[in-house]
Amino acid sequence: MRNAIGLMSGTSLDGVDIAWLRTDGEQIESFGPTGYRPYSEEERVLLHKALDAAPQIARLEERPAEVAAAENLITRAHAEAVESFLAANQIDRATVDVVGFHGQTVLHRPHDRLTVQIGEGERLAKALGLPVVYDLRAADVAAGGQGAPLVPVYHRALVRLADCATPACIVNIGGVANITYIDGETLIACDTGPGNALLDDYLMRHIGKAMDRGGAIAAQGEPDSDWIAQALDHPFFDRPAPKSLDRNDFASFAVDGMTLEDGAATLTAFTVASIARIVDQLPNQPASWIVVGGGANNPTLMQMLSERLAPMPVVTGHDLGWQGDAIEAQAFAYLAVRSLKGLPLTYPGTTGVSAPLSGGVLARP
Repeated sequence: MRNAIGLMSGTSLDGVDIAWLRTDGEQIESFGPTGYRPYSEEERVLLHKALDAAPQIARLEERPAEVAAAENLITRAHAEAVESFLAANQIDRATVDVVGFHGQTVLHRPHDRLTVQIGEGERLAKALGLPVVYDLRAADVAAGGQGAPLVPVYHRALVRLADCATPACIVNIGGVANITYIDGETLIACDTGPGNALLDDYLMRHIGKAMDRGGAIAAQGEPDSDWIAQALDHPFFDRPAPKSLDRNDFASFAVDGMTLEDGAATLTAFTVASIARIVDQLPNQPASWIVVGGGANNPTLMQMLSERLAPMPVVTGHDLGWQGDAIEAQAFAYLAVRSLKGLPLTYPGTTGVSAPLSGGVLARP
């Protein structure tokens, strides 16, 4: 068994999640403490500038000025997150076997065999004095896979540990929403559409708020069913799994002619409708739906999803005792250990790669 720390900065651009996990890369022996290092408003502005500049990247190593500045921020913020985490939890650095470092996705174009996660793994390893596994998507994309989602193999470990009714479907709602379908050895995954990103960006533009906390704004509005039906005509939704998205693939989907509340309700309902759309592509009806990620903390979204998927039960990871907000960070701890052991991170059913494939780059301090 290895002691691993996982780090995740997601497409919602809210901050760095950090988690401790003890695992052999197959079974989970124990969970540990979790932590969070939020981005300041100035840091979020810089990260958004990097996202705006990233489409000009044509090669993995390219870094336009805004992206280079953001990469420096990401590396520093993750180092700070780990140092604070070790101190707060009185963890001896010598007991940490590996750090799994996802970095920050700024560009995801698997059809061009290109995915860019900024963050300097070698520099982070030296700053922390710990081995760091990073660049976990690139090998899959280079081999013709989607490079996303990466977390399904960890979802399978969680479902087995919890002894959930199967088929089980885990819905992860971050900036982009994705699902993992688990039924025995069958593992299917894909992005389903926008998660929180459209709503977050909409509220930031209009009222300077980073999110619809508690779903309070959407709860006061009415979804525009015609707008949602038209949005679902996008060809992405008819493509079979596996498939993946860039955070900004739906950025042009505007609801600016609506009231603030109706716009928020419509974007929330669009996320829900795009998740429900995947049901017809699954081999069997899931016996359980388990929601994790930031969306699980939004009661308005959860109510819409429960109504849309009825009579299938919908619960959150919290309901099962999982540390729902830390699952992706835990996953990158788990994936780092799998990478060290050469175990597969991705599969034909999760990314479309032709055969199970390991990945990641090891940086030593």
